[in-house]
Amino acid sequence: MKNEYVGYAYLIEHSEVKALSLHSSARIMPVTKKQQIENTLAIPATLKPADILLDHVLFALKHEGLNLQVLAQVMPLICETEILEHYEASPTGKYIRITCLLWEHFNQQHIQRTTELKHGKYVPLLDPKDYITGIEKKNARWRVTINIIGSLNYCVTVRRTARLEKALEVDVLQKAKKYTESLDESLLNRALSWVYLSETRDSFAIEKELPDTGKIQRYTNLLKQAHKPRNIDEDYLIELQNATINNQYEWAMSYRNEQNYLSNGSGSIGVTYVPPEPELCRTLMSEWETLTNDLPDNIDPIVLGAIISFGFVFLHPFMDGNGRLSRFLFHHVLCRSGKLANGLLLPVSAVLHNKERQYLKTLTNYSSEVRQHWQVDYLDTENFTFTFQGHDAIYRYWDGTTCAELMAEACEEAMEDYIKKEVAYLNQYDVLKRHINNQFDINDRTLSKLVIFCLEQNGKISKKRRDQFQYEVPSDAFDALEQAFSEIVFRENSDNTP
Repeated sequence: MKNEYVGYAYLIEHSEVKALSLHSSARIMPVTKKQQIENTLAIPATLKPADILLDHVLFALKHEGLNLQVLAQVMPLICETEILEHYEASPTGKYIRITCLLWEHFNQQHIQRTTELKHGKYVPLLDPKDYITGIEKKNARWRVTINIIGSLNYCVTVRRTARLEKALEVDVLQKAKKYTESLDESLLNRALSWVYLSETRDSFAIEKELPDTGKIQRYTNLLKQAHKPRNIDEDYLIELQNATINNQYEWAMSYRNEQNYLSNGSGSIGVTYVPPEPELCRTLMSEWETLTNDLPDNIDPIVLGAIISFGFVFLHPFMDGNGRLSRFLFHHVLCRSGKLANGLLLPVSAVLHNKERQYLKTLTNYSSEVRQHWQVDYLDTENFTFTFQGHDAIYRYWDGTTCAELMAEACEEAMEDYIKKEVAYLNQYDVLKRHINNQFDINDRTLSKLVIFCLEQNGKISKKRRDQFQYEVPSDAFDALEQAFSEIVFRENSDNTP
């Protein structure tokens, strides 16, 4: 009995369930009470359920929360008479009512009960203490409040981890709004120009691509649409995909009608992710669109932006451009919330590019496990055959906790370490330029270059630059610029050092 799996781990081990790894597995262990030990939920032998699927379902719902990826596959394996007998014996039981609700949904039939539920408290499908919950929809038949993010056909769960709660407490969107409102219009506009350019370049850099001027302009124009209050549907996504792809032969006409994949280029072994087959992709994109266009207003927009963005890239509805579109969609959700005013975007791609390993790990936590449910056979350098050996629940129900954690932290860093530093840089540039301009008569373009050189070299004008501009700039102007940096910028930086 020692170290025996129970709950969801039992259901996976003792049935044909195809599911991704559990973030925590329940086991019978020599403990006197239930306790979390790293990635294991240690369970005393006194709480061990009987060795039947229904008992482990009830145990899992009570002690481990909601895992629709597993439950969607297990419910059809439980016969109606078994679940009916348990319900009739205890019709007000919290977890049997949830089980009945899910059994009916996944079997698409009603349980022929004799005891009706007309009174009593509604029970939540997700415990708000453990999960971030969506809009509440009451199911009167089982008196269950369905409060998931999405629907019972496509749902993303986000657990209330200490890391996520800490990141959300900062309320970075409110801080960004307050900060940008404190800037004068000219400085704000210059900062925004930098933000859009930075977000564009880093979004391409994440994909190891060095964009030309045309690509930069196209994606910058795309980002500006994030503040437009438009519903997301297939036609609009096609429009966006076409806008971000230079090669018209790669422009999409619809969601894909063929299987795509991600690869590092080394045969079938190098295939790193296989998104859902085209028909399932189209079905789930419809669910994803519904969620995207009817976002719960009781959830932090950063959490919603994370699951919409990552959800899109996991479905991969186009043959090309999915990554850049997914990052645009994160901005779309934040802007649509109304909490980013004055055309502001948070340059999160700069953070993600800087934390590339962490970003890729967040993506591969899901994609690498999904890959294990596909058989990929190599035909030639450009052709493979793909056979899905999993269950569509793998794509329908996924855990977005790490995605939300990453993006919440990235937003704060984008605000504190990128926007504020850029504004500080612009202020220093203005002060230095104005100071020197008041003393010397120097061509504006030349002076601008010198001030930038000075800031980039931490207050020094190199001999190379002095020689370069010796016939345009008085020699004492170079020294005056260095002195001004020391007196103004260096002192300012020192005063702001903790």
